[in-house]
Amino acid sequence: MRILLVGLILMAGSAFNQKKNEPTKSFLITGEVKEEKKIKVEEFPNFRESALGDVVITNHLGEVKSQQKKLKGILLRDVLEKVEIKSESPKVLSEYYIVCKATDGYTIVYSWNEVFNNPAGEFIYLVTSKEGVAAADLEESILMITPRDYKTGRRYLKGLTKIEIKRAN
Repeated sequence: MRILLVGLILMAGSAFNQKKNEPTKSFLITGEVKEEKKIKVEEFPNFRESALGDVVITNHLGEVKSQQKKLKGILLRDVLEKVEIKSESPKVLSEYYIVCKATDGYTIVYSWNEVFNNPAGEFIYLVTSKEGVAAADLEESILMITPRDYKTGRRYLKGLTKIEIKRAN
């Protein structure tokens, strides 16, 4: 009985220690860039918006976890074009990758080629609205989604806070 009680206390404690997604209204593009840039949700209308429709969010097993309805978004590529990557020539851009981090620590990674040199880059979005609610007013704040992924939940990020441009060694 004591062991069961101790186990329950430990499990409850770890549940309280889980980091919650804090709402974000901006994110920083940093790392191997000539100048860091802060992007605010108020700037989203400056980018070309696309209707994404409804997207089913699935886990790593392909099980449906939720459905995000009436999504609209802007391409990550269009946003990243606002910064200049530190590279000695275009030839080395294939060595770069993009790390997107949420307030709760969740991280997703894209290669430079995936975003800028592949049709996949046409389907990596920052969500501008969901069910008619603007990004600035969403509970999950700045969302990222790659709706063409087979397991969409793997790269569904809530509370984007930072994008780091890194170079593979």
